[in-house]
Amino acid sequence: MSHQPIEAGSPAPSFTLPDQDGNPVSLKDLAGSWTVVYFYPKDDTPGCTREACEFSSILAEFAQLDARVIGVSPDSPSSHRKFIDKHTLNLTLLSDPEHSVLEQYGAWGEKSMYGRTYEGVLRSTVVIDPQGRIACHWPNVKPAGHAAAVRTRLAELTSA
Repeated sequence: MSHQPIEAGSPAPSFTLPDQDGNPVSLKDLAGSWTVVYFYPKDDTPGCTREACEFSSILAEFAQLDARVIGVSPDSPSSHRKFIDKHTLNLTLLSDPEHSVLEQYGAWGEKSMYGRTYEGVLRSTVVIDPQGRIACHWPNVKPAGHAAAVRTRLAELTSA
């Protein structure tokens, strides 16, 4: 499983995945505005809930920067719908059970917990510019405060 490193300036790998309502969302449909794609391990777990709630709470600030925020995890559309409803999230969450998009974006790989090594989602985020290129990449994200850091970086990019 060799994937290209995600580098600023490189074309964002294209994708089409179902959202929380089963509707297909494609990268090409998002062209023309900034897109924040954050990759997270699992719906309704403490870190993932914190990250989703932080992104959701400042979504209007992303909108002011002409940016969409999309979360991607291996969970099913119905799991995403429950997660959104439970925490009143106003995010689009995409389902990638085969990990194909996660792998293309370097967000799937070896992890270890309690001395055990396994394959899983590497919490990370990319910002894709309106032309479909990677503007920046956070490979190892800690949930707390991450949404605000992404917003700050996006504001710098859009004012450059």
